[in-house]
Formats: sequence, structure tokens, C-alpha cells
Amino acid sequence: MAIFSAFERTVAMRYLRSRRREGFISVIAGFSLLGIALGVATLIIVMAVMNGFRHELLSRILGLNGHLAVYAEQGPLTDFDATAEKLRDLAGIASVSPVVDGQVMATARNQAAGAMVRGMRPEDLRARRIIADNIKAGDIGRFTGKDTVIIGTRMAERLRLAVGDEITLISPQGRATIVGTVPRIKAYEIVALFEAGMYEYDSTFVYMPLEAAQLYFQMPADAVSNLEIMVTDPDSVSRIGYEIFNRLGPGYRMIDWQRANATFFSAIQVERNVMFLILTLIILVAAFNIVSGQIMLVKDKGRDIAILRTMGATRGMIMRIFLLSGASIGVLGTLLGFVLGLAFAENIEAIRQWLEKLTDTELFPAEIYFLSKLPAIVDPKEVASVVAMALGLSFLATLYPSWRAARLDPVEALRYE
Repeated sequence: MAIFSAFERTVAMRYLRSRRREGFISVIAGFSLLGIALGVATLIIVMAVMNGFRHELLSRILGLNGHLAVYAEQGPLTDFDATAEKLRDLAGIASVSPVVDGQVMATARNQAAGAMVRGMRPEDLRARRIIADNIKAGDIGRFTGKDTVIIGTRMAERLRLAVGDEITLISPQGRATIVGTVPRIKAYEIVALFEAGMYEYDSTFVYMPLEAAQLYFQMPADAVSNLEIMVTDPDSVSRIGYEIFNRLGPGYRMIDWQRANATFFSAIQVERNVMFLILTLIILVAAFNIVSGQIMLVKDKGRDIAILRTMGATRGMIMRIFLLSGASIGVLGTLLGFVLGLAFAENIEAIRQWLEKLTDTELFPAEIYFLSKLPAIVDPKEVASVVAMALGLSFLATLYPSWRAARLDPVEALRYE
């Protein structure tokens, strides 16, 4: 048997349709529906953008920097090939790459910019799909020798460089002379441009063959800055780090991606939770509007309720009529917000580009938000929780007005009409 009878549904829907005398009540109901729809849609969109933002940052940070780095306790890591061989057969380790890191000043065409040099073997760089699959110009196959580099597209734009041009790198780790330390200066040919999609990396990273980086930073041939380790499951780095420590013994220190980026991702999580809480208030305010609108409707329909009671309608029927009337606003608003939120989240990048062309402004600057595109990932569980919360608040908002309508005394209502 259906929860609501045909009579109850008919009366409830009739109360939702406005007449001239009840126009103000219908306006309140309309604003309540719109508020719930906007609240649900905004929550879905914001949660999707926050999920996409975290996922894109995580994939790019880990794709470029690795999941775990092994350093020597002091100085550069020597005999790195033998150390890497000890680790490659550990369960859960996908790859081990020797890396030489160093900060430099990059100059070209009277322009200068700070840069991070990363020395890697050509085969290791080609294995980094986030670089190898995003070469925008040039040929990664030319990444060999001692005079070639690969830079990001945004650094190339800033320094007005292209494939085939030369970029000069200046390192403060120079050679000592009688007049002081002379910075090391060397020019390199740009053989390719990459675009990882993250502003910080595209504007600062310079990739150099490992041997060239060792020579430039005056490191011995058997020494590197660290070993970068990629694992099959990024969430298991703590366990793998413990196994690495047992395998290598003392004299080494390790930094995993969770420790290196803990503050950054914790800030994203806090911001996500705060945004969820704030936007939930929109739905809560709309639910209060349902309460006020239904209370006014009950007061306005006092005579009708009294007549229905004298004709045989029970308190339960009266309560279900107003429960259905108020809940319909919440259900329709939630459904509208659900459709609007999903449609917006799925096309948010196209909408951003359209708005930028329309207003001739940059709404999502890459240098501020790190990413060059506005990401959005819809989590079905989060969407389900938002919809359930909106429906729950909508139903709760109808309980008091419905109970008040059911408790109305028909004799008193007819007496004062």
C-alpha cells in the first residue's frame, strides 16, 4: 500500500499551486526550492573541484618527484648504482632512479629566472610518463650528451626561448680563486619543451642528462644527490621505507611524499571541510524557509483543515498532506540541484574558458592556482551524501508544520473564521 493516498497527493499538490490570495506563500516556496537547488549544486561542484584539484596536484607532484627519496646522511650519495640494485628487487618498488638536484639562475635574451636543475639518465626521464607524454616541442630522443637540456613551456615563454636556442645556467657553487668564488656558468642547447600542467614545474624545472649534471655541479662520477623511488602503491610508502631502512642499514635518511607535502595536502583537506560546512548552511537556510512557508500555509488553510476534519479526515491524513506538500519542495529542489551540479562539474573547464573569453579576464591564473586547467572529479559517494543530507533536512523541515496542522482543532478554526 502506498504511503500517501490519491486524495492526500491531490490536496497536497493543490496547496502547492498558488492562487492570488496565497501568492506570497508560493513565492516563499519558490525561493526555498531555488535555495536548496543552488545549495546542492554548489556543494557538488565545489567538492568535485576540490577532489580534482587534490588529484591533479598529487599526480603531478608524485609523477615528477617520485614517492620516496633516499639520501646519504652527509654529503652526496656515493656508489649509487650498487645501492639502487639492493632496492630494485624489494616488493612494491616500481623503479629506482639516481638524481642530481641543484638550484641555478637561468638567463637568456637579457631575461633571468630562478630554476631547479634535475639531472637524470635519459632512460629514466623517458620512463616518467608525465614528462615523456607531454613534450610540446622538440624531441626527447635528443636528450643525451653533456650540452643539452629540456625545459618547461612557461620558462620558455618567460625567457622567450624555443627548441634549438641556448639557455645559460649560473650556479653559485663555483670554483674558488684568489679573488673569491667564481660562479659556474655554462650554456646548454634546448632540445625539447615539456608541459606537465603544473605552473611551478613548467616554469622552474630544467632537466639535464645525469653525467652533464654531475659535471656541472662538480660531483664525482659515482655520486648523486639522491635516489628517487617510485612505488606501486603510494599509500604504502611508510611500510616500504621501513623495509628500505632494514635493507640499507645506517648511514641513510629517507623522505617520503607524505612527509614532504604533509602541510600542503593538510591545508587542502581543511579548506575542503570548511567549504563543505559553509555551503551546507545554504541548504539549511533553505530548509528554514520551508518551515516558515509551511507554517504560513497551515495558518492560511486553517478553515480548509477544519472542513476536511469534519468530513472525516484523520489527523494522520492532515499531517501527511502537509508533509507531502513541504517535502515536494525539498525533493524537487534537490533533484534540480543534482542535475545542475553534475552538468556544471562535467563541463566546468569549457565554462571557464567561455567566461574568460566573454569577460576578457583570466579567472584561473596558473601562477596562483598551480594548475593550468580547472579540474573536477565527481565522487559518487560524496554526491550521494549531499543528496541524502538535502532530502533529510527537507523532510525534517516539514515535521513541525505538519504536526501543527494535524493538531489544529476544527471547532476553534471555524469559530474564528
